[in-house]
Amino acid sequence: MTPEFVTSYFLEAIKTALMLAAPMLAVGLAVGVLVSMFQAATQINEMTLVFVPKILGVALALLVFFPWMLKVITEFMRHNIVNIAMYLH
Repeated sequence: MTPEFVTSYFLEAIKTALMLAAPMLAVGLAVGVLVSMFQAATQINEMTLVFVPKILGVALALLVFFPWMLKVITEFMRHNIVNIAMYLH
């Protein structure tokens, strides 16, 4: 294993992890901004008000994006398993 191989392998792993996390993070950010705008407009300063909509939004995003996420992680692992002999040399 060369340093370039290890670097490219971990770069691919990090890129895959970011792709898997991005939909839920984006939905959580969008819901958080919307709830904070609602709080600013109504002057409701309840700290716990944002948690329930965020949890529901992230859960809904997980349900919507789960087939795509499963495809991405399956393809990543399939590539790893197919090339395991190359990785060991």
